[in-house]
Amino acid sequence: MTLPDGPRARVRITSPRTSAARTRDVSIASEIDEQTRLGEVYISSLMRSQLRLALGVLLVLAATLGALPLLFRAVPGIADVDVLGVPLPWVLLTVVAFAEIIALGWFYVRRSERNEDDFSDLLEGR
Repeated sequence: MTLPDGPRARVRITSPRTSAARTRDVSIASEIDEQTRLGEVYISSLMRSQLRLALGVLLVLAATLGALPLLFRAVPGIADVDVLGVPLPWVLLTVVAFAEIIALGWFYVRRSERNEDDFSDLLEGR
């Protein structure tokens, strides 16, 4: 076999898929804006996390405030205890209950904002 004189021609080897349509770089935000199935998955994920948070806070509130009547029934002498001249059941049903509602509300707002910030970070690709 004889070699031709001069430089050999370069041969380019390519994949048969190079002529296939290239996928475009699609952001999560555009998936949501275009209301695609993937966008629905992201939105439903955010909604589920917010619902899970709301149900958790509601469960804690219901468990603690719901336990007060059981406490009053189980310990009848609790009505005889006074705190600064006010019966203990009244203190528990007013001051403690309102403090718990305010604390749970604060927790819920902070946690839901964190969920939304995490979702925004996901949208921005961070």
